[in-house]
Amino acid sequence: MNNNFSGFHRSNNLAQMAKEKYDLLIIGGGITGAGIALDAVTRGLKVALVEMQDFAAGTSSRSTKLVHGGLRYLKQFEINVVKEVGRERAIVYENGPHVTTPEWMLLPFHKGGTFGAFTTSIGLKLYDYLAQVKKTERRKMLSAEQTLRKEPLIKKEGLKGGGYYVEYRTDDARLTIEVMKAAVENGANVVNYTKAEQFLYDENKKINGAIVRDLLTNEKFEIHAEKFVNAAGPWVDQVRGNDYSKNNKQLRLTKGIHLVFDQSVFPLHQAVYFDTPDGRMIFAIPRDGKTYVGTTDTFYDKDTAHPKMLSSDRDYVIDAIHYIFPDVKITKDDVESSWAGVRPLIYEQGKDPSEISRKDEIWEADSGLITIAGGKLTGYRKMAENVLDLVCKELSETQQKTFKPCQTIHFPISGGDFGGSEKYESFINNKSKEAIQYGLTTEEGLILASKYGTNIDFLFQYAKECTEQEENQLTPFVYAQLMYAIEHEMVLKPVDFFIRRTGAVFFNIHWAKEWKEPIISKMKEMFGWTSEQTNEYTAELEKEIRDAVVPIDIQ
Repeated sequence: MNNNFSGFHRSNNLAQMAKEKYDLLIIGGGITGAGIALDAVTRGLKVALVEMQDFAAGTSSRSTKLVHGGLRYLKQFEINVVKEVGRERAIVYENGPHVTTPEWMLLPFHKGGTFGAFTTSIGLKLYDYLAQVKKTERRKMLSAEQTLRKEPLIKKEGLKGGGYYVEYRTDDARLTIEVMKAAVENGANVVNYTKAEQFLYDENKKINGAIVRDLLTNEKFEIHAEKFVNAAGPWVDQVRGNDYSKNNKQLRLTKGIHLVFDQSVFPLHQAVYFDTPDGRMIFAIPRDGKTYVGTTDTFYDKDTAHPKMLSSDRDYVIDAIHYIFPDVKITKDDVESSWAGVRPLIYEQGKDPSEISRKDEIWEADSGLITIAGGKLTGYRKMAENVLDLVCKELSETQQKTFKPCQTIHFPISGGDFGGSEKYESFINNKSKEAIQYGLTTEEGLILASKYGTNIDFLFQYAKECTEQEENQLTPFVYAQLMYAIEHEMVLKPVDFFIRRTGAVFFNIHWAKEWKEPIISKMKEMFGWTSEQTNEYTAELEKEIRDAVVPIDIQ
């Protein structure tokens, strides 16, 4: 594996980037930027990418964690959106079965609800057709009795039946990291915590460079490239603001929050897509002993980098749970964790947040800056393909170079090289048994193989290394994940590890609290942090843990 994605190599990577001339510089390290980087390197471009936070720290770690086909966009007659993202789901799954899983979704319909039996049946049938859903995953229509057998917690009053169809559940942050790693493995140079602050221009007022700042050291560097893509998600307009040429398009941010409950208080065993009292629809999804529910959809104009749950957001979701699952007697005290994220949507005057289109658009400024805005997690690969078709066309015109067509439709992301999704299950079962040789339990082996896929052997070696050390505060299971994250996934801070690489703050907050001190101690030792740095990074993590539980307006 190309180890240029090590936290220890980051500074060298950045210094090297300042000496090179690239075909393409990408600004933004979420799923869109990662997808563009992978598409570009596999076509033969020389690629650099900068991200001002950690990879996936914005929208790409704060979604509903579904690679889904956008069923509700049928209601808005966005047929092409459904068609495109629906078909992408299977591609995303095949290229990385360790981070994406088919999940049957129940759509109950009640008297007076958003969907009735006829509209559900027709809608799901059209959905299957548009998304080219394979035969084994096509929709089924259920009676009220069958619906309750699938999920007994659903409100019985007024229940008419249900639709049953397949979505795909994902770990959005790990999907982003694995796509980024695949780009690095194929030659892309990428760095996090590096902000593009200013553009440089040639005599024709075309962008030919960017001044970037290393936010950890405050050093500035110049990076030069032929083409520049702005894939900054919610920060797209700020990046465009650094350029002299700007069209009249703009983003409108909306915020969504999700709540996490332990299965002991919300024992959901079937994913459900359901009506709220005000006619919106949200998801309730079981995952790893937890149930998470969301999302809200409200306009947002506060701190883009740190959106947080408000008590009104929390209460809205709890009311929705009580409405459709009346026997679930949860209160605000049962909220174990939460997350909030912002969606960068393209502004449409007069539309409510949930009505604004999720479609993506590509804009090119007079300066040559290409901006990709809008879009959905599911469509990241296709969005990248569209951007690179434009970039390659323009590069071939100016440089007389030829590039390969898009290579990513059948291209495993990092950890996804199983030889097809049908081989995934036997692989992880075999690896879970093998884990015992390295000081792990079979259950730990199963968790690690499921999460890291075909990269699992790296983690096994770290686990073995841990067992051979005389003094180590960490168990082989914890040590393996930490070392792999630092040396192969450019983790630089505790929040990177506990939120983006493991998801622990969201789905295993007690584990995060249990291990934060020994992990921070190990990171301090490895990176040589000062006491001041250690205190700063510890406080940053503790704030994230606190904000996940306590709404910001009542702290």
